Amino acid sequence: MKIAVHAFDGMTLFHLATPLLVFGEVSRLGLAEGWEALVFTESGLPVRSAEGYMIGEVSGPEITLDADLVAFPSWLSDLPEPSDALLRQVRQTHDRGSVIAGLCLGAYPVACSGVLDGRTAVTHWAAAKSMASKAPAVKFDDSALYIDHGDVLTSAGTASALDACLHIVRTHLGSAAAATVARHIVVAPHREGDQAQYVARPLQDPELDGPLGKTIEWALANLDQDLEVEAMAAHATMSKRNFTRRFKEVTGLSPARWVLGRRLDDARQLLETTSWSISRIAESCGFGSPVTFRQNFLAAYSTTPTSYRSRFTRR
Repeated sequence: MKIAVHAFDGMTLFHLATPLLVFGEVSRLGLAEGWEALVFTESGLPVRSAEGYMIGEVSGPEITLDADLVAFPSWLSDLPEPSDALLRQVRQTHDRGSVIAGLCLGAYPVACSGVLDGRTAVTHWAAAKSMASKAPAVKFDDSALYIDHGDVLTSAGTASALDACLHIVRTHLGSAAAATVARHIVVAPHREGDQAQYVARPLQDPELDGPLGKTIEWALANLDQDLEVEAMAAHATMSKRNFTRRFKEVTGLSPARWVLGRRLDDARQLLETTSWSISRIAESCGFGSPVTFRQNFLAAYSTTPTSYRSRFTRR
C-alpha cells in the first residue's frame, strides 16, 4: 500500500510524524508487505517545519499518481485557501480511486476540493465553525474523533489522527494488526467517545484510580456478565444517575455504548485469532444470543461475523 503524505512550510513535526509513524510500523513489524509512506510537497522542494527544522528528501505531487492513500495531516491554523493546483490534484487523485485522508486541520484542503460536498466531515473542534463558513457545502461535525466514508476520511484534532491512522490499519489488516501497532507506539488500539471529552475544560478528578476506574477494569474482565448500568453503578457504589454522568465525562460514551464497543472489540479479536463458533463467541462476549451478536456486529461494521473472519483470520 503506497501512502503519500503532504507537507508544507510551517507544518508541525508531530502532525507530519503521526501517519509516518503508524504506517511505518506496519512494515517495521512485518505485519504486511508493500506498505510505504512517502512525503511530498506541492513544489517538490524541501519545506521548513513550525519548529524551524528543514524537511528534506521529499517528493513532488507526482507520487500521488499511483498512491493508494493520500493524507493531508494538517493545515495552517488561519486556514489559507489551498492553491488551485493542489485542489485539482485532490480531485484527480480521488477520481482515480485513491482514498483521501484529511487529518485535523488537513480536513480543510480536502473539503475545499469538493470531494466532501454534501457529506459530513470532522476537524478540530476549535476550527469547526470557521471551516464550515469557508466550505459551506460540507457539514462539519465538532464531536466525532474521525469519520470514514470509505473513499474520504477526516479526523479531529492532533491525537485523533492516531485514531484515524490505526483505523486505516484495522480496515486493511484487521484489529489484531492495529492492536500490535498500537501496543508498540503505546496508545489505545481503539479509542471511542467524542471530542466532548476535550472541549474547553479539563476533566475534574476523573477517578480513574478510584471506584470508576475499578469498575471499568472489572467490566473489561467480565464482559460475559450482566453489565447493565445498574450493575456497574452498584459495583462503583454510586447512584445510577451520578455513575452515568461521571462515566460519560470520562469516556465520552454512555455505559451501554461503551460496553457494546468493548464486547465488539473482544469479538473481533476472537474471530481473528480463534476457531470458536459464532455461538461460543457471542456467549463469551456477553451477547444474549448469536442473533443479537450478528445484528450488533453488522450494525457496527457493515459485515457479518463470518465475513469478517474470512477476511481477517490469522491462519
